[in-house]
Amino acid sequence: MYIMKSVEITAESSRSSEDAIQVAISRFSKTVRGLASCHINSMPTTIKDARIDMYRVNMQMTFQVDAAPEKPGDGKKKK
Repeated sequence: MYIMKSVEITAESSRSSEDAIQVAISRFSKTVRGLASCHINSMPTTIKDARIDMYRVNMQMTFQVDAAPEKPGDGKKKK
């Protein structure tokens, strides 16, 4: 059985929404192991001089939580 955790993050790129998603995945993967999926909540943009300035993605990242290491004696009954 796996325990999964989900966190909401926001990332941005000046190139595209797809690039912003990849930036988020690459950066998130540097600090969290077991990344399993992402769900895009929204993809807003900022506008400057009548052009898209920044592409942003707000996403839910889901990853597997590592099992806690067993301590010596855990689960064993003393006789």
